[in-house]
Amino acid sequence: MKVVCVGHSTFDTTLALNSYPIENVKYRVEKHIECGGGPASNGAYLLSKWGMDVSMLSIVGKDYYGDKIIEEFKSIGADTTYIEQLSDYQTSSSYIIANKSNGSRTIITAKSKPIRALSGNVNIKADVILIDGEHPDTAKEVLLSNPNALSVLDAGRVSNDTKELGKLVSYVVCSKDFAEEFTGLKVDFNDMNSLINIYEVLKNYFQTNIVITLEAKGSFTVIDNKYKIIPSIKVTAVDSTGAGDIFHGAFTYFISNGYALEDAIHYASITGGLSVTKIGSRNSIPSLQEVLEYDTNII
Repeated sequence: MKVVCVGHSTFDTTLALNSYPIENVKYRVEKHIECGGGPASNGAYLLSKWGMDVSMLSIVGKDYYGDKIIEEFKSIGADTTYIEQLSDYQTSSSYIIANKSNGSRTIITAKSKPIRALSGNVNIKADVILIDGEHPDTAKEVLLSNPNALSVLDAGRVSNDTKELGKLVSYVVCSKDFAEEFTGLKVDFNDMNSLINIYEVLKNYFQTNIVITLEAKGSFTVIDNKYKIIPSIKVTAVDSTGAGDIFHGAFTYFISNGYALEDAIHYASITGGLSVTKIGSRNSIPSLQEVLEYDTNII
């Protein structure tokens, strides 16, 4: 299967500290971790690492970070033909403080003005499509030119573009924050009806399959016409950077390889859960074998 991923590319620099820093204090760490990042980009990296035929569509600058992002994709066999390097564009960069005491991360991103489309028409065939809402005109072009492809929207930010793109995909997989902002409703984990009400608003609007990720609480969707929470695995988190992106990439892998929806979410949850036990994003992606053998190993 040919996988096409359209979205934001950034370059991450992660600093791991034992606690969140205090203002106007100097800190020193033994090392820092550098790698590419971005929602659909991290998903593309996972899919390529797991052996799928992946093309990444994105825009970076003609600079050090842009070169490193392309080099990283090439190192795992991803097609970088459609990663455009522009001389008048500065590659996005993210600076991440990972709090090892509780697994949280604080991200500061330097990002140039968004570009809606890659230059020229993108004539590419796809069996599977993963998008994150960045470069929305190109994402729409790819979706409309591949109407039979299985497609997933990593919906992390509410915008007119994600609202439009979500109506064109097979699966809208959104965060709890997205779901609450979109609907204007709040999740109450002591009241299942709060999740049901949010789900129904999203379902009625997008008219497609909906999955709401709830971080440590799992994911919420409908399985066999029944509302259901698929739980996350229990891990000790040291850095949650990229965990959501990794979940979306893994979900795309499993759902496009014929796994039932519940199983796809389950294995995606394992993948995201295992990733938070290591510092950084792409270097924390587990192997496919680790994910598939996880349930057996914990028995």
